[in-house]
Amino acid sequence: MYGVDVGTPGFLRARSWRWLRVRVLGLLSAESRLARVLTPPPDSSAPPGGSTARR
Repeated sequence: MYGVDVGTPGFLRARSWRWLRVRVLGLLSAESRLARVLTPPPDSSAPPGGSTARR
């Protein structure tokens, strides 16, 4: 979406944390791979409370 090549040496060091935060939040609010990975759809087969492990 932003066309930012974070693999370029020194690129992120030249940017502020605010710059990165704005882009990450923008990607989370739009249809993106990052949004799909970090906010997956609810799984109706998962038990309430998350984990299936018992102690």
